[in-house]
Amino acid sequence: MRKAAIIGGGGVRTPLLIHGLARAQALLGIDELCLFDQDLERTQAIARIGAEIVRRQGGEFQIRVEPRLEDAAAGADFVLNSVRVGGMAARARDERLAIDQGLAGQETTGPGGAAMALRTLPVTLAHAKSVERVAPEAWFINFTNPAGLVTQALTQNTGLRVIGICDTPSELFYRIAGTLGAQVSELEFDYAGLNHLGWIHRVRRGGEDITKRLLGDSGLLRQIYPADLFDPEMIRALGMIPTEYLFFYYCQQKAYRNQVKAGASRGEELLQMNTGLFERLIHETPTQALETYRAYLLKRNASYLKLEAEGGSAFRAVETESDPFETATGYHRIALDVMTGLARDGARDLVLNVPNRGAIDGLEDDDVVEVPCVIDCSGARPGRVGCLPEGVRGLVLSVKEYERALIRASLAGSARMAKLALMECPIVGQWEVAVRVLDAMIGADGAGLGYLT
Repeated sequence: MRKAAIIGGGGVRTPLLIHGLARAQALLGIDELCLFDQDLERTQAIARIGAEIVRRQGGEFQIRVEPRLEDAAAGADFVLNSVRVGGMAARARDERLAIDQGLAGQETTGPGGAAMALRTLPVTLAHAKSVERVAPEAWFINFTNPAGLVTQALTQNTGLRVIGICDTPSELFYRIAGTLGAQVSELEFDYAGLNHLGWIHRVRRGGEDITKRLLGDSGLLRQIYPADLFDPEMIRALGMIPTEYLFFYYCQQKAYRNQVKAGASRGEELLQMNTGLFERLIHETPTQALETYRAYLLKRNASYLKLEAEGGSAFRAVETESDPFETATGYHRIALDVMTGLARDGARDLVLNVPNRGAIDGLEDDDVVEVPCVIDCSGARPGRVGCLPEGVRGLVLSVKEYERALIRASLAGSARMAKLALMECPIVGQWEVAVRVLDAMIGADGAGLGYLT
């Protein structure tokens, strides 16, 4: 039998993870799940929902809330890292300060992504070192954002066995399959890039290359995203299908204008939604709380990227009838695919965030990239990609240099180095803007960013 622990167990993704663990108990052999989070009241509310989920699924593992990370992680086989340092309030504040400087506010890219990384890295590295002491053989599965950057810092500064995950590539694969009326297993995708900066270079069906046919169909290209993100002509000119977060690089001013039009950022709306959610969950019975949580997920999922792409709002989103626990994609699905891949004999293919090790030309071996990997009980091995197409190569190299510089700035505790890194970010690109926005963020968050001097 195995033990799993979730760092950030009071987060809104945790019930989905618990649902998946209960479903996969026979495969994984999990008999104990420990939740660790700074907010004990929230975590206890999540644990009650989790216990109800396990009961309904016929699972048999115990869920415990541990106030000390060392107790939660001790002897764990899997440690899932999903923290939001400063909570949703910090994301909302970061995004508002970016908007004030004429840039789109977004939690993983641009100034918001830099602030999130700088706030998160010291905490996550301290957590990881604690896990290294009490569970040195654990698989440390990271989906704390910015996932690629955080995974790189973890692999370079700890001895843990770290794998980074994100659902963005698989979500795009499933959406393409859906628009074609196909099963995702019928298609092959050539994919490569960095986390939240990846592209599909080639699509094959039954061995036939159908990329040109897809690129030529404007209606299909619009359908494969959760909102009206990209001009199909731009995608055709690129010759590749970008993942949704490229919107904040290719359409930065459009995202900014729509946030101004909506009068809010996604983080500001989610802060309001999450506050209302936990005010209810804390006082409801487990059955009531599970239904409240399900309704929350439906509204949250239906509004994804609508604000930035269309000026829409989460509070006007039309909820779908699909069960959010039964979706084929999501962080919880990727986490479970990774865990089952590591726990069972036989290899499987997944797109993961792992050290490059020669997969993409022009990047260092220890640079974390997002590429198809073969995963089995020995870990994840990246497949060979080679040289990226010219249309994206420069952007990848530029963003990776920014990530390296931001990690160095965090480790040194240097505000000056952090400003230089932010200037190197393609979304910012100007010293004056980097100084203004980062000074504002540090001034507004002394608890999280005050270590930068």
